[in-house]
Amino acid sequence: MTKPFQKVDRSQFRHEHLIGIDQLSAEEIAIILDLADYYADRLDEKSFKPDILRGDIVLSLFFEDSTRTRTSFEVAAKRLGADWVNIDIDTSSVKKGESLLDTVMTLHAMLRPDAIIMRHKEYGAPEFIAKHVGCPVINAGDSWREHPTQALLDALTMMRNKGRLEGLNVAICGDIAHSRVASSNMILLTKMGANVRVIAPPVLMPEKFPAEGVTGYHDMNEGLKDCDIVMTIRLQKERIESGVIESTEAFFNEYRLTPERMAHARPDALIMDPGPIIRGEQISDELADDPDRSLILQQVRNGVPVRMAALDLLLKNR
Repeated sequence: MTKPFQKVDRSQFRHEHLIGIDQLSAEEIAIILDLADYYADRLDEKSFKPDILRGDIVLSLFFEDSTRTRTSFEVAAKRLGADWVNIDIDTSSVKKGESLLDTVMTLHAMLRPDAIIMRHKEYGAPEFIAKHVGCPVINAGDSWREHPTQALLDALTMMRNKGRLEGLNVAICGDIAHSRVASSNMILLTKMGANVRVIAPPVLMPEKFPAEGVTGYHDMNEGLKDCDIVMTIRLQKERIESGVIESTEAFFNEYRLTPERMAHARPDALIMDPGPIIRGEQISDELADDPDRSLILQQVRNGVPVRMAALDLLLKNR
């Protein structure tokens, strides 16, 4: 298996769209991570303005709320010299009843975008749109299915702190069943040779994992034993049917990451969370703010170089 951060041939990345990690090979993941690492090393260089996408238009279509993902895609596009067009869905014709496809095709006819960044609550919506437009589509999150660039930035963060993915013991704990982040991470990390565990109550554990080799636990202390990375996932309240969780307070008491539970992981284990962090719910403030162990702000920062790499590969390899 090709390992990230070796010199890899970017011409071997031949995808027209980035819809899901499930469509990428380990070698293709390595290509993205290698290029993202290059960009990450140069984020603080004010003079580093490659402008390789100058004259290109990147269209932002976020049908669900977003802070980190949308903003980091915008920063990534602008750092590469592209023009960023953000559509405010709340004031668009969607609110008048226009279909998703008609909305996208209207904007496509008007702007002739070179890439579309799309988040939608419907399962498979970005893939559906990709079949109708003449430009790359990047999935910024669809329902509980996948969030590929989040998994890529999580992997980059692990690599830059642990030096590897292969052989790492990674625990993902919280609402696994409804989390697209958990899904994409399970697929990516197992492809790259990590040992993945998920920890959740039975009602929040998926019936089937999206990747082979994932181990499920219902007990936090057992699942965290000897882990190198612990990632917390908030309750996906917007996607949970009423009554699934009898008591959110009981869930938080049993599955919140605390220093006492973290003690079961390895002494040098690091903490991650894709955000947003709901303080007092999925993780204690003490761990979220731990300057030595928390990688949460590094994850946010690494969103920019990962999305620069994705735009670079999809637009410059055409």
